[in-house]
Amino acid sequence: MDIRMKWFYRIGFFLLLLIAVYVFLKIRFVWLPVVKIILIIVFPFFIGGFITYLLHPIVEKLHEKGLHRGIAIFLIYFLFFGGIGFALYKGIPALIAQLRDLSESAPILAEQYRDWIKILQSHTREWPDGLQEEINKGIIAFENKLDSLLSVIVDILLSFLNSAILIVIIPFIAFYMLKDFHLMKRAAWYMTPKKWRRKGTKFLKDVDESLGGYIRGQLLVCVIIGTVSAILFWIFDLKYPLILGLVIAITNVIPYFGPIIGAVPAIVIAATTSGKMVFITIAIVFGLQFIEGNILSPYIVGKSLHMHPLIIMAALTGGGEIGGIIGMILAVPTLAILKVGIIHAKNHLSHINTE
Repeated sequence: MDIRMKWFYRIGFFLLLLIAVYVFLKIRFVWLPVVKIILIIVFPFFIGGFITYLLHPIVEKLHEKGLHRGIAIFLIYFLFFGGIGFALYKGIPALIAQLRDLSESAPILAEQYRDWIKILQSHTREWPDGLQEEINKGIIAFENKLDSLLSVIVDILLSFLNSAILIVIIPFIAFYMLKDFHLMKRAAWYMTPKKWRRKGTKFLKDVDESLGGYIRGQLLVCVIIGTVSAILFWIFDLKYPLILGLVIAITNVIPYFGPIIGAVPAIVIAATTSGKMVFITIAIVFGLQFIEGNILSPYIVGKSLHMHPLIIMAALTGGGEIGGIIGMILAVPTLAILKVGIIHAKNHLSHINTE
């Protein structure tokens, strides 16, 4: 009887939970505006915290070498935000000009692209129906992705400009976080329940060892690859070098698949010029990827993740299905955190069982 009552209680609790979730979602018009306001407030602190996380190890190394902590913070802060500010000051007008040119040339590019599609379809007409259908689906999907690329970039720029006030306060937040980093650590320590303090510290330390070097190194590699790509595209007179360099920098965050995704827009733009330009573009993109894979990544990123490539590919595939490009970018960091969490949970359970 007791066992039956327990099961009835559990089923009843589960049903009540489902009802509560259903009601909660139905009244989202009440709480959703509040959540949006909270997210807007939290956003600059999140970005400022991420920047602090990136810069803090550099500040600590300079401080350990004898440089005053305040001077070290000011130096790194000035170089980081000064470099970003200069890049935005010089880059945004050129980027907007290239986007305007791309939008004006879009009908011509689309017409030329349709001609290529007709030629491709005529050459594959005699292939089996199933294969021909899959090729057509792939062509349509690729065309939709290409059409949406410009609108996505424009939306990002517009949201960036609309959030100018929030973005302006991020450097100040990052400065005070860097300045009072140890105070924030101490406050977090005392706010955490005593029984979780040591385990929580160990967990965060392991996450930082697994993920911190990877994130910092990967971002640096992406900036280098994107910048060099844009310069080489400009030298060889490929259209829209800044846009294409930015796309390559962003997609380069994605392991294995990123270079292919980033190369597609560049090759498509190059194909509207000449076959020689296509060859040059392919040589630039894959030449830089060879340098990254054999020189930059081994020395800058290293092998901090300690995960098999097949596991990373599975995470990228799942992330792409769930969230597209953003999902693929976040897949590896999420996987690294899950890995550390599973190891800690396993050690915790084994410790309980031994007791």
